[in-house]
Amino acid sequence: MVFEVKLSILGFDELVKVELNKVDDFFSSLKNAEGNTPAFTLVNPYALREYSFDIPVGIRILLDLQASSKVEVYNIVVLQNPIEKSVVNFIAPLIFNHDNMTMGQAVLEAANYPDFGIAEEISAYLQK
Repeated sequence: MVFEVKLSILGFDELVKVELNKVDDFFSSLKNAEGNTPAFTLVNPYALREYSFDIPVGIRILLDLQASSKVEVYNIVVLQNPIEKSVVNFIAPLIFNHDNMTMGQAVLEAANYPDFGIAEEISAYLQK
């Protein structure tokens, strides 16, 4: 699925369109729809932990989010070997509106979400 980028991913302002591909219930991939790079591995945060936040008003407007909108949220993960050492950025979720095929990255206020880190190891959320 190709989405128009309405609010850029930090450090990747040149991205205009991205392609989201679901790998499984945990992981998805995101790549530049108009080129080979960059590419990101995403994780479904709800498959790992309790994860809720208020979508900032500016993003709701840019993505034209309504109460009935079909929305998906993912977080960027930096893969490591072994996979348990991979780290997730919970403070800057990617929000996808399937109704109008737009997306953007929210950067949450760390003070409002003290339980969300920028580089949390996946191992902290795996069943032992």
